[in-house]
Amino acid sequence: MTHCYLSIHGHFYQPPRADPFTGRIPREPDAAPYANWNERITAECYAPLAEAGFFERISFNLGGTLARWLDKNAHPVYERILTSEGAYYHTYGTTNGLAQPVHHTILPLARRRDKICQVRWGIASFTYRFGHLPEGMWLPEMAVDYETLGILTAEGIRFTILSDEQVRGDLEAGAGPYRVRLPGGGEIAVFVRDRALSNALSFGMPDPGEMDDWLSDYVDRRCRKDGLVLIATDGETFGHHHRQGVEVLGRILSAEETHGYELTALGRHLRDHPPGVEVEVVENTAWSCGHRLDRWIVGCDCTPGDSRWKGALRRALDNLACDIDGIYIQEARRMGADPWALRDAYITVVLGQLDGPTFLAEHSLNGLLWPDQERLLWLLEAQFYRQRMYASCTFFFDDLDRHEPRYAIANGIRAMALIRYATGDDLTVGFRRDLGMAVSGRTGRTGAALLEEILGKGRLW
Repeated sequence: MTHCYLSIHGHFYQPPRADPFTGRIPREPDAAPYANWNERITAECYAPLAEAGFFERISFNLGGTLARWLDKNAHPVYERILTSEGAYYHTYGTTNGLAQPVHHTILPLARRRDKICQVRWGIASFTYRFGHLPEGMWLPEMAVDYETLGILTAEGIRFTILSDEQVRGDLEAGAGPYRVRLPGGGEIAVFVRDRALSNALSFGMPDPGEMDDWLSDYVDRRCRKDGLVLIATDGETFGHHHRQGVEVLGRILSAEETHGYELTALGRHLRDHPPGVEVEVVENTAWSCGHRLDRWIVGCDCTPGDSRWKGALRRALDNLACDIDGIYIQEARRMGADPWALRDAYITVVLGQLDGPTFLAEHSLNGLLWPDQERLLWLLEAQFYRQRMYASCTFFFDDLDRHEPRYAIANGIRAMALIRYATGDDLTVGFRRDLGMAVSGRTGRTGAALLEEILGKGRLW
């Protein structure tokens, strides 16, 4: 029997569903009998996986917005996940967890300074929760370009995961790791998931009783001596998308001896098997759509109907972000602060490690008069919500008049309100004008109508 390695990677993430005005998730009727989707998915997926101890046996990333919600609302589950990772780290001297940019932004579509911020915030979030630095980082939707990879290496990240259609080169070494040389010098390791195998599990999951045959048909024939087979999929596949998923995962994790593979995690495999083959990256691609990054810009065949709202909404958000940044840069520099270094460090306030005044003192800004300190903290908080507008789900689906674009607009409103508190500038007129160009193909409502509805209610719903 051929000996090979198998890694199951689960991408665990939920978008920021909280009302930016109250911090609470509104009731989501389609998640019944639970109050919202976070509660439902926790009951179906995160809790049973944690209770079974599976987070100690798989590779995974835990998105920052989900981790924050679990910590506050399902703390025993959150603690089990942290304890499982800690046990793996203690046993192997390397982590089975990966970091993730905090707001699940499609990084190739972001400005360089925003890419850097999201990566740094993701590293800080991981370190805060797990107690040590990450070695790898999951890219939202696996969306990739060379600039993003260069930023990862500059921030100390050693590897990421891509799908086999996102690389060019000889993939005879299975999942790798492979070496990717970067245009500006340096390199990063890339693990390449088996797309066909991952999709077979994600979209055609068998019943638990059929898993022995499934492993023989799908995994055994992919085994190469000492090679790695990588299944990477949404973590919610196990228990939420497929009710039998928790049991199926358990069957995979307990079948090592029968099928001749050894379970491993990616950081451990990289340590023991350094890259020996070089591949190139196909830039501006993603794992969830074959139309490059069109799904998040102008729409594509994956999202049928009139997708012109996507470009219009992105322009509205980009214009608002530009206005917010201009005000922030001017005020931060007036107060003697480096705007982008200060913003990158602000994650310590978001995570609750420091309060605002202590944060400013640590950056030698406590000499400012209190009105200026308060103003600067409002501007930094506005930057947090302005980043949150760009969660990938904002543009993922087929229509403007859905929860996800509404969340983006609401976060923009929250950012504008903070700007108004800080400087008196009202950015609403321009945002409303730009949102008027984004029209739902299903209901005919515009982004401006959604804006007015949220403003009129003073809350998201």
